[in-house]
Parts: sequence; structure tokens; C-alpha cells
Amino acid sequence: MAQMYFYYSAMNAGKSTTLLQSSFNYRERGMNAVIFTAEIDNRNGVGIVSSRIGLQSDAHLYNSTTDMFDAINTLHQDEKIHCIMIDECQFLSKQQVYQLTEVVDKLHVPVLCYGLRSDFLGELFEGSQYLLAWADKLIELKTICHCGRKANMVVRLDESGRAIAEGDQVAIGGNDRYESVCRVHYKEALGK
Repeated sequence: MAQMYFYYSAMNAGKSTTLLQSSFNYRERGMNAVIFTAEIDNRNGVGIVSSRIGLQSDAHLYNSTTDMFDAINTLHQDEKIHCIMIDECQFLSKQQVYQLTEVVDKLHVPVLCYGLRSDFLGELFEGSQYLLAWADKLIELKTICHCGRKANMVVRLDESGRAIAEGDQVAIGGNDRYESVCRVHYKEALGK
């Protein structure tokens, strides 16, 4: 029976690496695994999912207007899909997460979503909120803070490397703009 999975973590826990490994496992067994990634995140090129350890794969793009069910159903009609993988799933809307539940329930295709749980203010992303509510399986991928404890928060850094506590929820960046930290160091960085 197909299910929806939400693999979540702070930054730098290996979400994209895990997605790419899962995709490879499907392909190695002659199965069709289709990857989607957010159009907004083009740090590694448009339509590319890339990990920090050098793995990468082409991906279909989605944006705020993409009907995920229609896009996947169209691909599924052309060639049977055995699994859908969504990178940067925190950028999905509530409606898009619902559409992915329809992929699972009506097309009987497993959907594996990989993304951040919360933003630099400790607030849930919309996509993550509904994945936490509606996914069949929740899997936390862990990374560590510089102190060695589990990092479950992300701080956004300014040009000088200082933590900031205001700005738009979405600002694309990597290690130059964000750092994963434990809750203690998150509070400390923001002076809370």
C-alpha cells in the first residue's frame, strides 16, 4: 500500500543525499522514480537536486502554481511511476500537500518528501505543517550543532556572520547564510 513519507531536519542533515540514494535504489531495480524540486531554489542549477557530497540528479520543477496531482498523473500516464520524491518540500502549499495525498490515495504511488521542518524564526513552513499533519510516516534526519548536541533549529546569518531575527521567511542560501544549531545555541544567537 502506497504511503506519504516526510523526511525532515535542520539544514545539512543529508536530506538531498538520502533522496538521491533512494532514487538510485529504485532505478537500480528497474523502477521509475521521479524527482521534483522547488523552482525557487536554483543554487545548483535549474531542475537539479544536488547534495553537499557531490551527488546530483535532474528533477522536474514545481512552483506555487503547480498542480502536483495533475503534473504527476500526466507523467504516470506516459510511463508508470513507482515512486515520487520531492526535494525542498517545505516550499509546498497546503493545497499541493493535499494533491500529493491524492497521488498516494488515488494513483497508489508512494510519495517521499524531504525538507526543513521550520524556518530561521522557529516557525513551521506551510508545506512542513501539512506534511507533519497528513503524512503517513514522519522520519527525522539528524545533524549536529557545533557543540555536539542535536541541531534542530536554523539561524540565518547576515554578511558578517551574525544571527538575524527578521526578514522574509524564504531566502535561498546555504552555509553562507544559515547554520544549524541546537535550541540552546539558537536562543543564545538571537539573544533570547
